[in-house]
Amino acid sequence: MRFIKRWFLLGCLLLVCACKAKAQQFRTHAVTPGETLESVAQKYQVTAEDLLRFNKELQVGTALRPNTILVIPNSGTQTISAPVNQKVATDTTDLEKPIGFQSHRVRKKETLYSISRRYEISEERLKRYNPDLYSQSLQKGMMLRIPRYAPGSEPDLEVGETELVSYKVQPRETRWSIAHKFKITVDSLEKLNPELPENTSYLAAGQELILPKVAGTDIMLEAPTLYTSFTVPPKQTLYSLSREYGISREEILKLNPEIAELGGLKEGMVLRLPEKKAPEIPESEYVYYEVRPKQTQYSLTRQLGIGYADLLAANPEIATGLQAGMVLRIPRDKTTDLEVKNDLVLEPFSLRDSINIQNTPRVLVLLPFRLDRLDLSDGEGTQKRIQQNNALQYSLGLYSGFLIALDSIAELGLSVEVKTLDTQLSTEQVKRLIQGVDLGAYNAILGPLSPESVREVASQASDLNVPVLAPLPIAEKIPFENLFYSFTPEEMLRKHMIQYVKEQVKDQKILVISDQKNQDAEMQILEAFPSASLIELRQEEKNISLNRDVLIRQLSQEAENWIFVETDDFKIASSVSSILNSAKSDSTQIRMLTTHRNKAFENDVISVPHLSNLNFTFPSVTREASTAAFTARYRRRFGGDPDRYAVRGFDLGMDMLLRLAYDLDLYAVADQIGEVVYSGNKFNYWKESASGYYNTASYILMYEDLQIKELKEP
Repeated sequence: MRFIKRWFLLGCLLLVCACKAKAQQFRTHAVTPGETLESVAQKYQVTAEDLLRFNKELQVGTALRPNTILVIPNSGTQTISAPVNQKVATDTTDLEKPIGFQSHRVRKKETLYSISRRYEISEERLKRYNPDLYSQSLQKGMMLRIPRYAPGSEPDLEVGETELVSYKVQPRETRWSIAHKFKITVDSLEKLNPELPENTSYLAAGQELILPKVAGTDIMLEAPTLYTSFTVPPKQTLYSLSREYGISREEILKLNPEIAELGGLKEGMVLRLPEKKAPEIPESEYVYYEVRPKQTQYSLTRQLGIGYADLLAANPEIATGLQAGMVLRIPRDKTTDLEVKNDLVLEPFSLRDSINIQNTPRVLVLLPFRLDRLDLSDGEGTQKRIQQNNALQYSLGLYSGFLIALDSIAELGLSVEVKTLDTQLSTEQVKRLIQGVDLGAYNAILGPLSPESVREVASQASDLNVPVLAPLPIAEKIPFENLFYSFTPEEMLRKHMIQYVKEQVKDQKILVISDQKNQDAEMQILEAFPSASLIELRQEEKNISLNRDVLIRQLSQEAENWIFVETDDFKIASSVSSILNSAKSDSTQIRMLTTHRNKAFENDVISVPHLSNLNFTFPSVTREASTAAFTARYRRRFGGDPDRYAVRGFDLGMDMLLRLAYDLDLYAVADQIGEVVYSGNKFNYWKESASGYYNTASYILMYEDLQIKELKEP
């Protein structure tokens, strides 16, 4: 009983501390010429250390740049007590009476903190006039009474809150683009919005943020307008002139009263008009880069591969020097050789060189080994049953590769705790297993295989924020944000293939052959290549075939013919590849492609020589490759060569374990790390709304000389 009481009190203490930390309030300050770190700290009665802690771009001994926006903690961070000069309302009777009220409907993801900041009142006042908030949590759709006070009579109004504004996130905006727009660091943005999730950098369109006003927006005079002379040509109208110069007709008349005096525009008339503004480049044409400590203009331009003039044109503020934490705009067309994720330029990074051996990942593996149906004493019977059961082949292959990954990780000095359970390919068994396991004790869960079982595990692990890695393809979107789809979805493979062809095509003729089940793929190809031609399949009562004469008439002899074949029917795939192969000649060049190489193209009836002769090209999640070191280690342990499932298990295991070795938070790693390539697989996880993390990485492969080779992309 004493033990339980002790833990209860500790929990209460942690809860109180967490609540106080969340309630921490901030103000902002625009640096003026001559100010120093110490003078700003003294002005707001905080320490220089407080300022350094909440403004990562500041460095000791470095002069403050005018107009830099600093985040000022109202109380510093030396104590959790109330801010300096702030009255703490311990009794609601001493709160001043409001002069009226307004209504507020609670929106999704709003908190008491964000609402109090929006209306510049304390959370205590919100609760006082909405007493339900004392007994229940804030809910979407709830109507609140917001008190209004006479000007200057708000005793609990935070000094400096008027320097903050509410900002609604626009589509495609990221933390980095917003930080750049408001001239602050990402770290400061997150300090001002503590309700933002730490396990992802994803922002939803419409989400509201608290941000500082851009320095000088309230007091800076408008830049003087420069004017130019304009001679009116024949047939010029006020409407066309206003469109051309971006001003209203009324402004033109105000600047040139002689127009009205003479009864309208006249040819040869000399007008006074503002100089034309250069068209603004939309934000979608930029990506962002966060300046690292000790970077110089020279090292930055070398690393980004961009000239200083281009960098300065997009970021005039760097003229006075670089500071760590600054968010810079980089023209998107200058980043062809850089890795970009969520519109952020990523640093070159090696997971192997960045592991923390102090981390001890704990992993739960859920795979169907069917030990309940295997007689391990009967070697021949067991082998036969494995060959007849695809799930067993997947599981044993994946797990054998995963065990080799554990050996490799151990050699790097990292300890891993693994618990493996046999799901018996049964969702009911999965439910029973996870009821007896503390899922919250694990950093990641690998498996199970079937979509139903994956859904069950993801659901149970979601509340505990434990990531679940699905090792095999899942066609449906399972609505849990903790799910990692390690197998790149078909739709992403299709987009990758279409983008690859768009980058490669020059004067080739694009043709499309598809069956009824693949109309979506056909439409996407035709949308990407408007000049493409369709080749109709001949559909008879029990047979679908390609009319060779129709095909020959549509082929070009001047340009190479690139023909997409979209089907799930191996008979169509076999027939079409044979006809295309026979139609190819010295005068008629043909290349066969598909956006989805499914089982139809892997059937034994498909001629590999035909595919090779047609340079059959397709996207793929995996490639047929494994390192000599992995193969040798596999042979030593299991006495045979690894199959593709073992290669997949090794690569998937290495990627998961290396990520956990870098940071036990897989969500954070997914945001920070770009594409990672292994022997036969590669991984690059992107957060997609409320559907979890998707691996978007894939290969473009081609048959050549009876072999499958990887094509290097630009």
